[in-house]
Amino acid sequence: MTNLHLEPLGRGMQLYVTDSYHFSTDTILLANFSLPVGKRKCADLGTGCGTIPLLWLRENPNLDITAVEIQNDACGLADKSVKLNGLEQHLTIINADLKDLKGRLPFGAFDVVACNPPYKRGGSGIQNLENALTVARHETECTLDDICEAASRLLQFGGKFCICQRPERLADVMESMRRFDIEPKRLRLVQQRPSKAPKLFLLEGRRGGKSGFLDVLPTLFIEDAQGNYSEEMMAIYGDYKENYR
Repeated sequence: MTNLHLEPLGRGMQLYVTDSYHFSTDTILLANFSLPVGKRKCADLGTGCGTIPLLWLRENPNLDITAVEIQNDACGLADKSVKLNGLEQHLTIINADLKDLKGRLPFGAFDVVACNPPYKRGGSGIQNLENALTVARHETECTLDDICEAASRLLQFGGKFCICQRPERLADVMESMRRFDIEPKRLRLVQQRPSKAPKLFLLEGRRGGKSGFLDVLPTLFIEDAQGNYSEEMMAIYGDYKENYR
């Protein structure tokens, strides 16, 4: 793996990353938005190097997490991080296609499912020639419908599904959620700074939720008007914020 190294996540937790498998601000925002409260059974779909589960466990050590990833190299990387942090009792990495989870994970058993999906439709945009990055950015291995169907099958009634995506795909995500009995319930837009248009949205849906009553939260600003990190972003980054200045 190219440029294998450790990234600090704060509170003594570290994560193995490479040039192909790493994390971004979007990943950190989704982990914060979807953070499970209390003792919960959780799943992260398309976990990559395992960032979201580790950030969840950094904040809440009472979780039982299964992280699913189709790429074998990414699974190996995530598993190294699990062992490094001594989290074998809390986090299991499964090398599997999220379209084929029957018999691999218990359906209807999870309280929270999260997914940071590929942002581009399959066949759209300029695809990166490196396969790992193509899978991460383009819908080559799964579509929004595949993700929402998998989440719906895994969640118990009333369970939460959290996803992030580009604003131009908001209608697609909501339509796909409803197609698989997940009702959009909480929405937050993310802007780089007040003068810019939203660059991301964070959306939570409830399995079997009553139609309507979407709670639209205040916009999250990554930077203030002067270009410095906003107070909220500094709080989200926590004690590893110095790595992102």
